[in-house]
Amino acid sequence: MSSTPSPSRTTFYRRPLPDRVVALSSPAGRAAFRQALDAGTMESYFALAEQFHTQAEPAFCGLGSLVTVLNALGVDPGRLWKGPWRWFDESLLDCCVALDEVRARGVTMRELACLAECNGARARATFAAGSSVELLRRAVVESSRVSTGPMLIASYDRATLGQTGGGHFSPIAGYHEAQDWALVLDVARFKYPPHWVAIEDLFAAMLPADASTDTSRGWIELSPGRTPRPLLVALRAPTAGWRGILDSIRTTILSAGDVSSARAWVVAIAGSSLAANATTAAMPLHDVVAPEHHAQLEALLAEARATELFALANDALLDRPTTGARLQAEVVVVLALVLAGDASVVLGPTLAGEVDAIRRQLEALCDDDCAMPAGQ
Repeated sequence: MSSTPSPSRTTFYRRPLPDRVVALSSPAGRAAFRQALDAGTMESYFALAEQFHTQAEPAFCGLGSLVTVLNALGVDPGRLWKGPWRWFDESLLDCCVALDEVRARGVTMRELACLAECNGARARATFAAGSSVELLRRAVVESSRVSTGPMLIASYDRATLGQTGGGHFSPIAGYHEAQDWALVLDVARFKYPPHWVAIEDLFAAMLPADASTDTSRGWIELSPGRTPRPLLVALRAPTAGWRGILDSIRTTILSAGDVSSARAWVVAIAGSSLAANATTAAMPLHDVVAPEHHAQLEALLAEARATELFALANDALLDRPTTGARLQAEVVVVLALVLAGDASVVLGPTLAGEVDAIRRQLEALCDDDCAMPAGQ
């Protein structure tokens, strides 16, 4: 049987790079690599190259880039991938926004930052329209000189670089000072190979607005987080994604008026889809928090048991069938305490990291004017 595609169906095998970028494997690209290596601006390349990943779906460039960077940074997912192994692939990036939605439309910069945060990394997004080519260059140089982070994911418009397609994400793996080039490890390896791009051209490609957000593109700086198993991920993400849950909790709290009240947070969290999706995944909080911080967790739970908060959580959860009601109530109360900032005990670094991660996830999913209540 012939494998020739029918006239009504067009298929593709790779694309030629435009002249304005330089393939890494070309003579000029290899020479630039050697020079940058000697100059010490290829330190991030090796960790990224070891984990360089081809995006698994046409719209998974953001997820493919994040998988590459999370594994390169050595972030432990804290949950199984295959068999006994813990490892990131796109299927594990299931918080903030549903995978089916990403498959259909891709992700925005804010959503990708949220995905990074809820999977154990620290993420800082910079939008080109509010930045400068000098700041991009500084970020690229800084990331190129270290192997442990921060690492960069660029969000840019392919058409501006003379490539086919629209918005795209890929990691940045090095810098060549004399040419002022950044090395792009294109995760669409079925389309373009790794290539050098002039910093000014890359910045120009970040300026066109993303049609889905009406904001420019830019770059995200990623570093390992302090918490290998963020609490929201330990509870497992619902199939609809965390975005609606977090936005709903934030809206409820901000409309309640007293945003510092743990009582208001308990009501909002217990009444949200978070409690429902924690039902089948409920686990002792000791399994989520590092052993050295169990004492702080016990103090936090003891304080909550001495208040009305557990009774309030249990009342709110009565209409939800569950085999782990006590664990579920603990999760609701602890999240309420740490998010509201009402806990009088000093949080250990792990719990403090959980609070920071949850807050950053909320902030990544709301508008620039999102104001979370101040915590401890």
